[in-house]
Amino acid sequence: MVFHGQGGYDYNTIYNMPIWLRNFTFNKIKEFYENQNQEQKKAEASWTNKKGIPKPPVAPTGKRASYK
Repeated sequence: MVFHGQGGYDYNTIYNMPIWLRNFTFNKIKEFYENQNQEQKKAEASWTNKKGIPKPPVAPTGKRASYK
């Protein structure tokens, strides 16, 4: 919680926090990051669909590269 609180909590604050408040805070931080992750995935999906980026070409099979 110290890391994911982004500087809002230090070790002593978390250590001295009542268990019910610590659990509540943890769950709120977890929900925030899950929602942020879902929004990021939606944005990435809509961006790739709008741009119409073609798939990269596949190398022809049967030919070997010569390094001589």
